[in-house]
Amino acid sequence: MAGNLQLEGRHGKSRVRVSRVWRRPAAEGGHIIVEWSVAVSVVSDCLPSYTSSDNSAIVATDSIKNTVYVKAKECTEVVSMEEFAVILGRHFTSLYPQVSEATVTIVERPWERVVVDGNPHSHGFKVGVEKHSTEVIVKKSGSLLINSGIQGYSLLKTTQSGFEGFVTDRYRLLPDTRERIVATEVTAWWRYPFEHVSQLPSKPFCFTQRYQDVKKVLSETFFGPADVGVYSPSVQNTLYLMGKEVLTSLLMMCTCRRMNPTELLKQL
Repeated sequence: MAGNLQLEGRHGKSRVRVSRVWRRPAAEGGHIIVEWSVAVSVVSDCLPSYTSSDNSAIVATDSIKNTVYVKAKECTEVVSMEEFAVILGRHFTSLYPQVSEATVTIVERPWERVVVDGNPHSHGFKVGVEKHSTEVIVKKSGSLLINSGIQGYSLLKTTQSGFEGFVTDRYRLLPDTRERIVATEVTAWWRYPFEHVSQLPSKPFCFTQRYQDVKKVLSETFFGPADVGVYSPSVQNTLYLMGKEVLTSLLMMCTCRRMNPTELLKQL
């Protein structure tokens, strides 16, 4: 409190560009490269910096930026960006007594492995289009929230789409149709079930694979079988089916692998 005002001090650093390469032999899958744009925002007990020009509790943006680079270098084993975000969140909330919460947002530039003569190249990559993103909130108590998503996922089909029976009034010009092109850019978010850092699996949980699984299911549900496709009566219905199929398919997948379903997606 400052007088009759209740203040929450939040500061941080955004657009920290990180590239990390893990060099593995071709026999082990080849090199892996990630390029991340990282943003860190911390909730800090730094009231004097507002009321009396005392900056002793402020973690400078330069320190936050450099911490991101140091922690990336310390990751000698491959990590997903969700795991890296948790690492950063735990660092800021544990190292600084005045920091009670850290929000880490990461957007990944999609470097995809090049295929040459039908074979994945050991160290060649090309940039993709759609982006993987995550927002992780870590509190000093260990409370955890992990939301991940896909952005800019462009999909188009030239048939098997229609739109009929919608509101008819004096403003309507669009006729009913059962034959149209549908093109859209999908943004989807999902929440993982881990509510405390102690719930994270002791073995690496492959967030990156879960992202690829979601992307695959979204595409297959939108397009349908390769030879005949699937009819879409509306964008709304297709969106519903895409979300439903993600949850259903991934829960079935984890059952086949004898995984606990709560280790997958909790909410789409």
